[in-house]
Amino acid sequence: MTSAAPSISSPVGVIAGGGAMPFAVADSLVARGITPVLFALRGACDPTRAQRFRHRWISVGQLGRATRLFRDEGCRDLIFIGTLVRPALSEIRLDWGTLRLLGHVARAFRGGDDHLLSSVGRILEQQGFRMVGIKDVAPDLLMPEGAITRAVPDSSALADIARGRGVLDALGPFDIGQAAVVIDGHVVAVEDIEGTDGLLARVARLRAAGRIRAKAGRGVLVKAPKTGQDLRFDLPTIGPRTVEGAAAAGIAGVAVIAGNTLAADPQALIETADARQLFVIGLAG
Repeated sequence: MTSAAPSISSPVGVIAGGGAMPFAVADSLVARGITPVLFALRGACDPTRAQRFRHRWISVGQLGRATRLFRDEGCRDLIFIGTLVRPALSEIRLDWGTLRLLGHVARAFRGGDDHLLSSVGRILEQQGFRMVGIKDVAPDLLMPEGAITRAVPDSSALADIARGRGVLDALGPFDIGQAAVVIDGHVVAVEDIEGTDGLLARVARLRAAGRIRAKAGRGVLVKAPKTGQDLRFDLPTIGPRTVEGAAAAGIAGVAVIAGNTLAADPQALIETADARQLFVIGLAG
């Protein structure tokens, strides 16, 4: 599978998990004259917001039903977007289409999230579909290069950013997480299964417990795709909630990779960061 920008065919199937991003992608497609069809994942996608678009409901593991619906709706191009709690293999709702591919599905679950998404993407491509990414369907949602806030990183923050990028580069092949917090050159926390919000909450707890002695207003949250990651799937995402978490953790700002990070609700993100006097910056890849 490649991430080269294809010519997108309409309609596009949006396999929609939780959060705001599936609807932001759908709105971006509409603005470009492309019809989105949401394939909303039960238990994850917001049913009220899904009503704004043509949509069909699917459950995790229903590959047979999903591929049938993709074809019924005329969707050749598909995109995964939104949050989803990774289910255990025993928890997914198997249909006959999935049972035919059970060996492939089981292998997909033997690895991290990027391995899982890439493997499911390959299964769908073998069924004749084409997996596309945000760069292909909604490039306006990607973080630009440079600071988007009034605050900018100082020399200490820039050094922390460089350390954080080095840590994430080293961890990337292990498919662990996409974020780290570095304060005055010390790596104080790395993202794990609890995600970025959990990472920042953990830093806040460590600070409250006196385990972090650096004064508030120092340190950086750094987010970057994993080394070798298929950039169509599971891109790092930031939004107003990320900034609120960073403020609660007492750090100076957030640094992400420009062009490879989703910015959810960018206007609110900027306003929140400016109100908290935090910087948000997109780094050259």
